[in-house]
Amino acid sequence: MKAKLSVTIGVVIALTASLASTDLLAGENTFFGKRAARRAMCTPWYGDYYNGAWGAPVAVVVPPTAEFQTHWGWGVGNMRVTTIDHQYTRNWPGPAMGGAVPLRPTPAWPQDTDQFGYYYIRGPW
Repeated sequence: MKAKLSVTIGVVIALTASLASTDLLAGENTFFGKRAARRAMCTPWYGDYYNGAWGAPVAVVVPPTAEFQTHWGWGVGNMRVTTIDHQYTRNWPGPAMGGAVPLRPTPAWPQDTDQFGYYYIRGPW
């Protein structure tokens, strides 16, 4: 009886460990990874502002396991946490050729960290 119980517990622990490592390594196959991929298909990776030093939005590459980012704003209660949806792949085709997107420069008195023109993008898997 003890042997059967210990074998069962060992199998459950091994199965749980393998599932946890699979979810960690294959993040795009998890529920949250699929949801992030759907949202990334519908929205651009940049916001409404460009970085003044570069004249374009700047992609800040974070590790592929990063899932959340913090946006800080000036004022009471103006902090929010959102998901990092966009992720580039290893077979990046290069800069896109297309029409110009109307973006705004950083205002003289910025009210939020999004207005500096830096946007998080997860690295490749």
